[in-house]
Amino acid sequence: MSTPFYVSPQQAMADRAEYARKGIARGRSVVVLQYNDGVVFVAENPSRALHKVSEIYDRIAFAAVGKYNEFENLRIGGVRYADLRGYTYDREDVTARGLANLYAQTLGTIFSSAGEKPYEVELIVAEVGAAPEDDQIYRLPHDGSIVDEHGSVAVGGNADQISSYLDQRHRDGMTLGEALKLAVESLARDTNGSERTLTAEQLEVAVLDRKRPQQRKFKRLLGRQLQRLLEEGSGAAESSDAAEEE
Repeated sequence: MSTPFYVSPQQAMADRAEYARKGIARGRSVVVLQYNDGVVFVAENPSRALHKVSEIYDRIAFAAVGKYNEFENLRIGGVRYADLRGYTYDREDVTARGLANLYAQTLGTIFSSAGEKPYEVELIVAEVGAAPEDDQIYRLPHDGSIVDEHGSVAVGGNADQISSYLDQRHRDGMTLGEALKLAVESLARDTNGSERTLTAEQLEVAVLDRKRPQQRKFKRLLGRQLQRLLEEGSGAAESSDAAEEE
């Protein structure tokens, strides 16, 4: 009888983390930015049926990269949690922090379980507040840890390079058009330094708009409206560059 091959717990966890990271890196990136009236989600996603960005509750949205079937299961679980909590208690009791804690417990349990593979997903949960300082953005990696983000965040693909680009250029008080243009510019940058052109048809864009009169603040930006915002952002950036040169 052969002796079982021994792998230390530390090495086993490192291998599981590397497996999950490689799976996540194969997906196209998602960028989330705060702007003056809310939070905008931008993903490179030509599919109109398989969404990377979705509504969870009144003021809460969800974005994910990685394996679609895995993060879709998490999204559905989050919607059920939010609906049950809002119905049992009060709609104000449904928060991004509570939802992030739920996802952290689920991902952490799966990651540490030797009986199943880790989920190849990375999540963002965001909630729009009454004012910009009340906005909440949480990033949840594959191991179930929670990172409280501010201003901008990117996950999937070449997220490190995109995050560095956003950190240098994002500022408070940006308009939706400016934030959208910055997000698209960051997604269009390849790892080798070259830039691609991303059209409205290649993008999935949604916002949590605090100025929206409806109780539900989530809205998808499609078609002509998205194209108009992209053009407005480009025009505003060109005007700003011209003013700086003068």
